[in-house]
Amino acid sequence: MADFTVREYAFISIAYEGCPDSSLNHAYIPEKAFEHLCELSASFSKHGAKVFELAGRRKLKLDQYVGVIETPCGTRIEILPKHVEIDTDDEESVRRKERNLLQSMLSVSLHLSSREVGVASLNCFKNQPLNEWIITQFLASFERLVQRGLRFDYNRVQEEQKFLRGQLQHVKYMRQPAAKKHIFPIEHDVYEVNRPENRLIRAALEVVCKKTKDASNWKLAQELRLMTNEIPKSLNVKQDFKNWLSVRLLAHYKDIKPWTELILGEKMPVSTQGDWRGMSLLFPMEKLFENYVAYHLRLNLIRWNVKTQISSQHICLYEEKPIFRLRPDIHIQHRETNQIIVLDTKWKLINQNDRAGRFGLKDSDIQQMFAYSHYYLKHSSQVILIYPQVTTQFDNKLEFKFNVESGEALLRVIPFHLDEPKKVLDYLLD
Repeated sequence: MADFTVREYAFISIAYEGCPDSSLNHAYIPEKAFEHLCELSASFSKHGAKVFELAGRRKLKLDQYVGVIETPCGTRIEILPKHVEIDTDDEESVRRKERNLLQSMLSVSLHLSSREVGVASLNCFKNQPLNEWIITQFLASFERLVQRGLRFDYNRVQEEQKFLRGQLQHVKYMRQPAAKKHIFPIEHDVYEVNRPENRLIRAALEVVCKKTKDASNWKLAQELRLMTNEIPKSLNVKQDFKNWLSVRLLAHYKDIKPWTELILGEKMPVSTQGDWRGMSLLFPMEKLFENYVAYHLRLNLIRWNVKTQISSQHICLYEEKPIFRLRPDIHIQHRETNQIIVLDTKWKLINQNDRAGRFGLKDSDIQQMFAYSHYYLKHSSQVILIYPQVTTQFDNKLEFKFNVESGEALLRVIPFHLDEPKKVLDYLLD
């Protein structure tokens, strides 16, 4: 079946005879795949996730979720972030840039090592769809793991043999009929490769062998499958992930764990309901953008402590107990002066020239920042809203004063250049 690539807020319609070619802003997919998306939309809505919006009987509109969806009929839909205007670049160039951005954001959100996040690694796979890129990263990590050596573990085995080994189970032996007195029920430990981490990796490899459409990925997956044929597949994925050890002896398993979680669906922010899951991976752009900004702030603000999602303040008391937490996205504090700045990230386009429309800023966002300023800073420092810089409509900071007595109570709205993250420092610390 065909693969489709679209962007946030794109439309998805049922293909019909003579329909236009699919593009980044509008895809025409088979009817069976469209019906599956409608079922997913109803499932997501029950769990409070708005991934699709019905725009008629034969059309869906995407929301702020990116990733890949695979339907039972084999159709794959890749959803990319929308941060490049097609007017300025051809569609293939836009697809490449946005795929590269999504891979970078995903690498940051998965807390991968610098080797995995490196530019060379990303450039190597920038032309691959997201699902194939994930498979490539998983197989590369698995190959390195096999080269370094898989970890073995002792497992308790109970069996019957004609010889003694380990511990004899006396009660069972005494109850045996006379004809079986030459058979010994024994219990002993076997040093083998059957351990939770290896079982999960093997289960993920089986999924990869079935799902990959890339020839080089398929070849490597089959080679690894033969090399690790003695490893049993995990029969209880959730329990095995709970038993995954993060100890020094398993340090070289660290790189492969996030890819294994993604492939087996354990790290999927939006889970599909029912028997069919395929290799569907959906991520909220709001969260990816927050993680991406926080990562680059930690990387460049050497003299500042950068924390995310702190919740030390509450907006109300109920029976003298705090309730309704205030949870800013990012909290930074200078290590020498102890100056504090509270930041929130918003994945939304605003226009610095639209004075009549209040620049596209929402009342609820401004009220939220005022609460942060009051409870976390006592109006003694600034709070900052960070929006993506996608077009020239927002390439400079906006500055507001809160209507309070303190003159230091400032709200600044600054752009974050997605392709040049260091530029944010020019607006943040000036």
